[in-house]
Amino acid sequence: MSELAVRTATGALLIAIALVATAVGGTVLACLVGAIAALMFYEWTRLTRGWGASWYISGFVYALIPALALLWIRERDAHGLELLLWTLLVTWSTDIGAYFAGRKFGKRKLAPSISPGKTVEGLYGGVVAAALVGGAWVLGMGLGLPLLLLAPVFAVAAQAGDLFESSIKRRAGVKDSGAWLPGHGGALDRLDGLVPVAVLTATAQLLGLT
Repeated sequence: MSELAVRTATGALLIAIALVATAVGGTVLACLVGAIAALMFYEWTRLTRGWGASWYISGFVYALIPALALLWIRERDAHGLELLLWTLLVTWSTDIGAYFAGRKFGKRKLAPSISPGKTVEGLYGGVVAAALVGGAWVLGMGLGLPLLLLAPVFAVAAQAGDLFESSIKRRAGVKDSGAWLPGHGGALDRLDGLVPVAVLTATAQLLGLT
């Protein structure tokens, strides 16, 4: 099986699990989010072993805050389900759009010293994909119109989160944060973009922009 096929199959399974847990909400979602946060923290401690207590504490915060944000988004109000799905869709479409645009059109390196494989064209592809998919979901579900503008902004944040995690891996001298997910690496590799998007979406919800 090709790398793309493995990546696609694993991604489809992860998306299905996330969608079911999001739809059910409550304890099911809380248990899944808690387990993932614990796995993220475990991977972080492995990557940053020997870097000092501040990195250990930072990893705890890095895993905890987006986990709480996801649960906050889902349970805070009547539109929580639709908003959490928007959060996931923006993150996923950013990742998918960046991946395929980068493969097809990528020429200019985005941050070669951090992640040589990422390109400016991939960044643009991710932003456009998030704007289209996120915008369509906003209009279809009747969410706050400010989200139309926030979708491409959050797409940039998602890719910044990806670069941040790449910088940690580069310092640690590893390619992936783990090997749990065929074609994707570890939990941090898969969720690095969701971390900032979840926190930013919860903030927007708190500010009444959703």
